Amino acid sequence: METERLVKLGRSTSDNKMVRIYQVDSFTDRAFSGNPAGVCILKGPADDNWMHNVAKEMAVSETAFLYPEKEGYCLRWFAPGAEVDLCGHATLASAHILWENGFAQKDEKLLFFTKSGNLAASLNEGWIELDFPALEEEEEEDKDKYEELVEALGIEPIYIGKNAFDYLVEVGSEDKLREVEPDLLRLASITTKGVCVTAVSSSQEYDFVSRLFAPAIGIPEDPVTGSTHCCLGPYWMKKLCRDTFFAYQASQRGGFLKVQVKGDRVLLCGKAVTVFSGDITGWTIDL
Repeated sequence: METERLVKLGRSTSDNKMVRIYQVDSFTDRAFSGNPAGVCILKGPADDNWMHNVAKEMAVSETAFLYPEKEGYCLRWFAPGAEVDLCGHATLASAHILWENGFAQKDEKLLFFTKSGNLAASLNEGWIELDFPALEEEEEEDKDKYEELVEALGIEPIYIGKNAFDYLVEVGSEDKLREVEPDLLRLASITTKGVCVTAVSSSQEYDFVSRLFAPAIGIPEDPVTGSTHCCLGPYWMKKLCRDTFFAYQASQRGGFLKVQVKGDRVLLCGKAVTVFSGDITGWTIDL
């Protein structure tokens, strides 16, 4: 089965000098919007330094590296500055490439083995549905950290909370959210990953909007962040007394997704478009 998947990629299983890589725009239905992700399908585990270098070369917020295992795929994600423990848009991009290129049948549920546990993907009425863990936040009680964030963001928050990955900051309106121009150097010095700013949407098309800044891992502003919605879903469920939302991330590129909270899981639904593919050459490690 593994050999068949590699042959479908259009190269020999004995070729250790070339790897196919794709760039996919996630959480969008058109190219040059949403969040671009690299997707690299391997024969087996690769060297961490090599994956870091590929991620830097791709220069997108995350590049996914995956290889087939029994009943699923091992999946890791690298930002230009560091490996990350959970990434929604690169998982969505990976599922899109597996189905689009015939590695998996479109009625097949995909299972990914990751540092954040087992994640699943399936097709649902033209949308890719990701089954992710809910990542609820707790209110930030450190007054010094609170004030540092307020000053770095230049905002007047309604609420500041934090989960295992990101800070969550609610502001009073979508206009205020769009006006945020953070001090990225200062933000990088007081955070380990990201800061998500969110507000109720001013449009009837969406329920809430957000932006995500992660300069600490080399991402000034992330175009669309699936993993952050694992926190935003439960947060807005408590605020709006609903469990299903249509969300928009108001970055320069912009992107949209459906969010449904189901107990301790969050279903993230999005679309994706392949922009280009090519071969990585000139490296010497064996897979």
